[in-house]
Amino acid sequence: MTQNATLEHVTSKDGTTIAYDKTGRGPAVVFVSGGSADRMSNAGLASVLSATNTVYNFDRRGRGDSGDTLPFAVEREIEDIAAVIQTTGGPAGLYGISSGAALALHAAGALGSQVRKLALYEPPYFVNPEFRPPLDTVEQYEKRLNAGHPEEAAEYFMAEVVRMPPDFVAWAKSQPFFAGQVKIAHTLVYDAKAMGDYLVPTEEAKGVQTPTLVIAGGADFPFMPETAQALAAALPNGEYRHLEGQGHNVDPAVLGPVLAEFFGN
Repeated sequence: MTQNATLEHVTSKDGTTIAYDKTGRGPAVVFVSGGSADRMSNAGLASVLSATNTVYNFDRRGRGDSGDTLPFAVEREIEDIAAVIQTTGGPAGLYGISSGAALALHAAGALGSQVRKLALYEPPYFVNPEFRPPLDTVEQYEKRLNAGHPEEAAEYFMAEVVRMPPDFVAWAKSQPFFAGQVKIAHTLVYDAKAMGDYLVPTEEAKGVQTPTLVIAGGADFPFMPETAQALAAALPNGEYRHLEGQGHNVDPAVLGPVLAEFFGN
């Protein structure tokens, strides 16, 4: 858990319990984690940003200490974000990473003035349709999950969606952390639905008036800066920031000051 954080809970609109760590002082910022991860993936960044902001780092539904309620819809996750923002006294800043950035973008469009500022790190959209993941990704996950094989869904995510090399996938499956991936493999469906067709959502972005910082490093996935620039250009109040040498697992010591500056004014 983030240092000096307190674990708290809020009830979403559909009755689902959403858990979050609250830490720091200053303007409120809500964190949204990416795919195949819970709130602990953002704990390091929360620790850095808590020097200047009050950070609400929550577990998305179906992960960590949060509950889950079926049937799933992206709208339920937006309601979860709204519930956390309400606990801040609102409005609040909103930060999302990877597919969590896609969810944060949807939330900003739906929640309007409840989101004061929006920061997105490497949303995994594509400019070129040829390079995107399979369009039946949701069905591929569900087939494996319904057959009782969440480990195969987790493997599909690494091999076919993220397109990690086979040697890396084999190594990852042998590591202790893979059990955690399997435990929340059902939420891969949630992220895939949030991503839609995996193309930069230019039309949706045009309707998001929130001041938005889109950030990318591109060290792991070279297409990310192009994606981020295209998204920033489509947003009415979008700005692009490049973090040289940073990969998808961004260094909190590098990203933290950028977010502190953005959310601090």
